[in-house]
Amino acid sequence: MRETAAARILIVEDEGIEALDIQSRLTRLGYAAPDIAFTGEEAIRKAEAAAPDLILMDIRLPGDLDGVATAERIQARWDVPVIYLTAYADESTLQRAKITAPYGYLVKPFKEWELHVTIDVALHKHQAERRLRESEKWLSTTLRSIGEGVIATDREGLVIFMNPVAERLTGWTLQEALHQELARLFPLVHRATRQPVENPVSAVLRDGTAAGVANHTRLIARDGSEIAIDDSAAPIRDDQGAIIGA
Repeated sequence: MRETAAARILIVEDEGIEALDIQSRLTRLGYAAPDIAFTGEEAIRKAEAAAPDLILMDIRLPGDLDGVATAERIQARWDVPVIYLTAYADESTLQRAKITAPYGYLVKPFKEWELHVTIDVALHKHQAERRLRESEKWLSTTLRSIGEGVIATDREGLVIFMNPVAERLTGWTLQEALHQELARLFPLVHRATRQPVENPVSAVLRDGTAAGVANHTRLIARDGSEIAIDDSAAPIRDDQGAIIGA
């Protein structure tokens, strides 16, 4: 993503005078030569050709594609933040607009400083979200690649992640295990006594500290086979220190 002032902005507005007014305001604010599209179809073509960093999209556009439908098509192909411009929209249109997860709304007529602040916040938010997605992809790839089974749960002990090794050990796929109780998918027994062993995640969520099981513990896989395991669990905490999973 470019610096905010250098960001390429596409204005999608069917009223020529309004479009030129917004273009003039953006130029005064230091944005680089904003382009204009007057219809949804033209906006899609220009989004493909120019790869804008942000789109100012009038919700009400003439033709088969209104602003919401145009935003949906653009977002299905490119990662571009959209800010909606509107003087009036009925409730059903606004509900449709919410589904496209816009980065802001500007209600006409709006002041120049409102335009600047809304764009600046949207660009920074989009950049932060992109960095977060990249970080999540790196983490997911790492967890899927390591040679040990990894399972993550939420604060209720429901499964939210399993890597391929954990899938092979338990016999459950992530899709099957998602939002299921870990205790059901990961039953443990004592090798000698055959008595159930407490799942370490339960202890972590209860006590808030890391936990493990003794080396005489066995996992009962989905097909009934037994696997000797070495197991440990640790809490996952948010920025305030509250436990959000294990």
